[in-house]
Amino acid sequence: MPDGYAVELYFDPALENQVLKIWNVLARRQVSTQLIDNEERPHITVFSTPMLEPSKLHSLIKNFAAKQRPLSVTLATVGSFSTDENVLFLAPTPTAALLTFHEQICDMFRREGLDIGQSYQPDSWFPHCAVALNVVKSRMGEAFSMLREFKLPLTGHVYDIGLVEYHPVREHYAFPLGGENK
Repeated sequence: MPDGYAVELYFDPALENQVLKIWNVLARRQVSTQLIDNEERPHITVFSTPMLEPSKLHSLIKNFAAKQRPLSVTLATVGSFSTDENVLFLAPTPTAALLTFHEQICDMFRREGLDIGQSYQPDSWFPHCAVALNVVKSRMGEAFSMLREFKLPLTGHVYDIGLVEYHPVREHYAFPLGGENK
C-alpha cells in the first residue's frame, strides 16, 4: 500500500535535464541520492494526499491538461524547508500563471470532494522543485554552496501533469498540457 499520491508538474526535456544534472552532482558529491534512487522525475508538486483512487482522477486530470497551455517557469531561488527531512530545493518565480493554474486544479479537486491539505491550499502552497532530500544537517551549508555554483535562474516550461504514488514512486499517468505531445 502506498504512503500517498501526488499530482506533479513536469518540465520540458531541456529544463528536466538541467535539474537532473544538479541531482547527479549532489549524488556524486555524496550529499543526497534519494531522488535518483527513488527514480523520480524533476517536478513541482501541486497536490498530495494519503488516500486516493487513481482512476477517479484520470479523466479529470486528462481533461484539465487538455484545456491548459504549457507554463513558462523560472527556477530562480535556492532554498530549504525547516523540517527534519532537510530538503533542498529550487523555487520557481511565483508567476500569476503558475498560481492561477494551481488554484484552478485545487478548485477542480474540491468540486470532486477531495480534501486539499493545508500545505497545498492556494494561500499556503509554496511551489518548489526538490533537488536533495534528507541532507545530513552538518552538510547543509556545503550543499547550499554547491547549488550556488549552478547558473541560476533555470528557465523552461511545464509541459506535463501527472499522478504518482509514492514509496516507492510509481507514475500512474501523465498528460501533456494542451493535449499534445511536445
